[in-house]
Amino acid sequence: MDWPGRHVISIEDFSRDDILHILQTAAELEAHPQPNLLAGCLMATLFFEPSTRTRLSFEAAMSKLGGQIIGFSSAASTSAKKGESLADTIRMAEQYADVLVMRHPRDGSARLASQVSNSPIINGGDGANQHPTQTFLDLYTIAKLFPDRLTHDGPPLAITFAGDLRYGRTVHSLLTALSNFNVRLYTVAPRGLEMPAHHLSRAAERGVIVETLPTLHEAVQLTDVLYMTRLQEERFPDPVEFEHVKATYRINAEMLERAQSHMRLLHPLPRVNEIAQDVDATAHAHYFPQAGNGVPVRQALLGLVLGRL
Repeated sequence: MDWPGRHVISIEDFSRDDILHILQTAAELEAHPQPNLLAGCLMATLFFEPSTRTRLSFEAAMSKLGGQIIGFSSAASTSAKKGESLADTIRMAEQYADVLVMRHPRDGSARLASQVSNSPIINGGDGANQHPTQTFLDLYTIAKLFPDRLTHDGPPLAITFAGDLRYGRTVHSLLTALSNFNVRLYTVAPRGLEMPAHHLSRAAERGVIVETLPTLHEAVQLTDVLYMTRLQEERFPDPVEFEHVKATYRINAEMLERAQSHMRLLHPLPRVNEIAQDVDATAHAHYFPQAGNGVPVRQALLGLVLGRL
């Protein structure tokens, strides 16, 4: 695979070998930092909607490799407010930077940007569509926790997605990526927020069957990795229904007493009510180290697409 200049738009653009190469490169950079690898390179962060972890971890990754950063964190501060098209914004930004990291509220916006840009575009999230770099860091986290389970024969790794699976772009990308590996997948979601059928069909085509569980209690007991997502209140037309569902889709320390000792709880963050604060002190909580893994993974991606690795 030719990495220099490559766009990172959708997880579906990456083969199993591509994914493993990214994970291995991230591990090498974490073990052996290269503070001058991207000296002389400039990254533009084009964030048309709010971000904390994605933007900060990309900026940390670039800084730790010796590169420099320009960009914006709100569409309100750009010429988009004056009516400038996304295509023109991209054509302008590539005049200044060697790589463009973009987050945008519209599905498909990252693909559009890649079609007009000569500099590599890295998708930091486009609407409810894709968030490939989050997927790579999630896989990296799981691979570090269970180093032999993903890629080797033997009992498959049991992974459960829970929460808003209809609109959660992180679980859509992660489901696609995990279909390349030795896994058994489960879902548990409120009615109307189940995993979209086309994502399940795609997994089935790759030989991965996704089973539905009735409640979080079952998920806690049988899974190796429980991947929680935030319930989005704005998706519920009835506030009373949301309050009921919110209480049902909540993990606390008492529930985790039924979990296997090695089970780890992941979350793309931010969390709201779905993980109680008392979970943080348990051995199962792993969402903050998960967020930290974004730095070496995004270092790997930046180094590869800029042709320095």
